Amino acid sequence: MQTAISIIYTISGILYTFIAGRGKVYCYLFGIIATCCYSYLAFQNHIFGNFLLNIGYYLPMQIIGIFEWKKHLKKDKQEIIKQNLTNKERFFLGSISIIACIILVSYLNYSKETTPLLDGITTVLSILGMYLTVKRCIEQWIIWIIVNSLTIIMWIKLSLKNTQTYSTIIVWTIYLILGIYFYIQWKKELTQEK
Repeated sequence: MQTAISIIYTISGILYTFIAGRGKVYCYLFGIIATCCYSYLAFQNHIFGNFLLNIGYYLPMQIIGIFEWKKHLKKDKQEIIKQNLTNKERFFLGSISIIACIILVSYLNYSKETTPLLDGITTVLSILGMYLTVKRCIEQWIIWIIVNSLTIIMWIKLSLKNTQTYSTIIVWTIYLILGIYFYIQWKKELTQEK
C-alpha cells in the first residue's frame, strides 16, 4: 500500500509544483491529493512534524490558495500576478522562522522523532513556503529550494532503514529541480514587468 501511495504522491506532487510554477489556480487540486498522500507516508515513517504540517496546515492552505489566487489573476484570467516581499516583510518572516525553528527542534528532540533537526527546520520553512506560495511571492521558491534540499537529506537517512522511501527521494529531487527552474522563471518575469 505504501508503494501505491508513493506513486500517487509522486505524480500529483510533481503536477502540483509544475502547475503552481506556471501560476495556474487549478494546481491546488493536485496539491490536495499530494498533501493527503504525503501525510500518510510521513506518519508511516515516524516523521511526525511533517505529518502534522501536512494535515493541519497544508491541507487548509490548499483550499485558501484556490480563493487567494482567484482574486489575483492577470487580465487574461489565465495566470496569477506574481510579487516580491518588501525588506521589512523579509526581516519579520525570517526572524519568526528562526525562533520557530529553535522551539520546534527543541520539542522534537524529546519525542520519538527520527530526524528532529531536519524535520523541525523543514517543517517551519515549509509553513513559510506555503504562506509565500498562497501570497504569490517569488521568495517562496528560495524557501522551497532549501526545504527540498534538506528533505532529500532527511529521506536519504531514512532510506538506510526502509528501501520503500526511494520514490519519495526521487520526487523531492524533482521538486528541487522545479524550484530552481521556477525561481529563475519568476525572477525573469518580475524583472521584465519593472
